[in-house]
Amino acid sequence: MSTVPALYRHLVDDASMFPPGNLPLPEAVAAHHVHRRAPYADLVGTFVCTDDDLMKVAAEAARTGTAPLRVSVVISGGAGGIEPVIRWGDRSKDVEVTAVEVRLRDEDDLSRNALRVVRACDDCLDEETAYVELGLDGAWERALDVVADAGYAAKLRTGGLDAALFPSEHQVAAFITACLDREVPFKCTAGLHNAVRHTAEDTGFEHHGFLNVLLATRASLDGASQDELEQLLAERDGTALAARAGELSDDQAASTRRWFTSFGSCSIDEPLADLKTLGLMG
Repeated sequence: MSTVPALYRHLVDDASMFPPGNLPLPEAVAAHHVHRRAPYADLVGTFVCTDDDLMKVAAEAARTGTAPLRVSVVISGGAGGIEPVIRWGDRSKDVEVTAVEVRLRDEDDLSRNALRVVRACDDCLDEETAYVELGLDGAWERALDVVADAGYAAKLRTGGLDAALFPSEHQVAAFITACLDREVPFKCTAGLHNAVRHTAEDTGFEHHGFLNVLLATRASLDGASQDELEQLLAERDGTALAARAGELSDDQAASTRRWFTSFGSCSIDEPLADLKTLGLMG
C-alpha cells in the first residue's frame, strides 16, 4: 500500500539537471535512484534529460546499476530530433524512453509547427507519450487543436529564470480550460516547486503552486467558471487549499491526474516538504 495519496502519485518528474538546480549528471542519476527507493518513491515520476544528454544518462545508469532508467527526453532540435531519440531508446537496455517533450518554435502560425511535430511523432512513437510545449502568445489554441486531433499531450511553462516566463492566473486558467475542452492531457514545467502560490523572496517572482494547479484542474472538471479558476490559482492560504485537496475522493484524484499528469521540478525535496508541512502525505 502506497503512503503517497492518489492525487500526488508520480506527480513530480525529476528535472534536477535543469536550471536552477543544475545538478551534475552523475549526481542527478544517483539522487534519482535514492528517491526511487525512498518511502515517498510514488511521488516521483520520470527522470528528465535532454536529447544531448540521453546517451550519457544511459551510460551512468548502466555504470551505477540503476538501469533501466525511465526517462522523458526534452528534444532540443525540433521535430527532426524526435525519431533519433525514439529509435535509440528502443535499442537501449539502459534507459526506457517513456516520453518526448518538444517546444514549438516562435512562428506566426504555430499550428504549422505543431503539425510538423505531430507528424514526426506519428512516424515513430508507439507506447511513448509526446508533450508539445505551447507558448501562450499568438494562435496557441490553433496549435492545441492540432495536438488534440493527433491524440498527444500539451506542456505549459509555468516559470523560469525571468519574470516574463511566469504566466498569469488568467493565462493558466485559459490553458487548463482549453486542454480539458479538447480532452488533452498536460504537464507543467519550471517554477512550480512549491505547493502554494507565493512570491519568491530572492527574486520577487510570482510563483504558481502545484496544489493550486491541481485544484484548478479539478474545479474546471466540475464546471467552475474562469473567474473561479483564477481565484483558486491566486489563493495563498495553504491550509485552505490543503483542506480542499483532502476532501477529494480517490476517484476525483484519479480523474484530476488523468489530465494534469505531472510537473517537472529540479527539486524533489521541496514539493515533498511542502506536502508534509500541509499534512497531505500519508
